[in-house]
Amino acid sequence: MALYALGDLHLSFQAGKPMDAFGKVWKHHEAKIEKYVNQVVKPEDTLVLTGDHSWGRKLSECREDLNFIEKLPGKKILLRGNHDMFWDAKKTTRLNEEFEGKLFFLQNNFAVYKDYALVGTKGYTFEGPFYLNRRGNVVGWDEEREKQAEKLVSREMTRLRESFHLAEKAGYKKFIMFLHYPPTNIIEETSPFTEIAREYGVTAVVYSHCHGEQRFGDSIRGNFHGIRYMLVSGDYLNFHPALVLS
Repeated sequence: MALYALGDLHLSFQAGKPMDAFGKVWKHHEAKIEKYVNQVVKPEDTLVLTGDHSWGRKLSECREDLNFIEKLPGKKILLRGNHDMFWDAKKTTRLNEEFEGKLFFLQNNFAVYKDYALVGTKGYTFEGPFYLNRRGNVVGWDEEREKQAEKLVSREMTRLRESFHLAEKAGYKKFIMFLHYPPTNIIEETSPFTEIAREYGVTAVVYSHCHGEQRFGDSIRGNFHGIRYMLVSGDYLNFHPALVLS
């Protein structure tokens, strides 16, 4: 029995948006996902998919993508990504009712793996624009967009705290935290997301969203303040699920 994670499947069986233009790693990536997940994940395992599941804008445009995910082995837990337009945050309960026993949508709730509570939300990270000098050092940024980002971070923190609160109320004391966005941006050492991870003493923070070799190092990877930070973007892992816990 093991816990795995993988992000950014970007499926488009109905939306017709192939990912090949984004680099060689994306060529036939659906086949890679199917192959590598089936090689690693067993029926008794849990697989958390950290957002950007489908390019479909409506649920009716995502049916084939979600069916593809359903057929993957293991218990599938889905996190909301910035491109998951089919998923209205206010209708998570409705999604869980419709896909009960097939998929679990993680938002303002929690899932369970052994004696761990799996908590999570989409998150948000201010991504600029950042202004650089000739040496490539950040010398400024768009302050208006930063203010908007702060509002979005506050909203996501409220959702994340609800997940922690419900898990604690149910008696859980060990946590794995999942985000779609990275917990920090390129100029942050800490953020509200890293602080809440420390507050609750989580074992790991798992995130995705960062694409391309130039972006893989945008946030924290490895151990930081005693917490393991894992980037699980599909192209970063070449679509091999990452082992979070065994």
